[in-house]
Amino acid sequence: MQTITPFLWFDDQAEEAANFYVSVFSARRGGAAAGETKIRDVSRYGDAGPGTPGSVMTVAFQLEGQVFQALNGGPGHPLTDAISFVVECDGQDEVDQLWIALTDGGEEVACGWLTDRYGLSWQIVPKVLFELLSDPDPQRAQRAMKAMLEMKKIDIAGLQRAADAA
Repeated sequence: MQTITPFLWFDDQAEEAANFYVSVFSARRGGAAAGETKIRDVSRYGDAGPGTPGSVMTVAFQLEGQVFQALNGGPGHPLTDAISFVVECDGQDEVDQLWIALTDGGEEVACGWLTDRYGLSWQIVPKVLFELLSDPDPQRAQRAMKAMLEMKKIDIAGLQRAADAA
């Protein structure tokens, strides 16, 4: 049972963002994780406020089993890259699929990082990156690190070529 839940503050796009994330992760791996990816609950502001009565206050949603809460809290607390979510990918196809979806309206950053259209930071990382960076041969690991530092979206073939170069 999950006991710590990421809580995301949005100005007024909590429901839109949650629906976007659910659509992106429902499509991952050909929809294999779709059952574990869904909107769980939407709560609305009442007469006590502080939001407009009837407007969305919070959205509970789940991405591949991980529960998140999103709040329409108004301006004043923008998302920053000080917090990001790491998504481990099995291969280049997964990296590409998530990268294309999450950068639509967002921004490519560096080293597998991106900021989506809502300002949330993601790290889209193939599992092989962690293997290469912890390779027992320190020179091989450093060549992979150097290659990664020059990338925006991680290119697995490029990492492997760099690691294998002598």
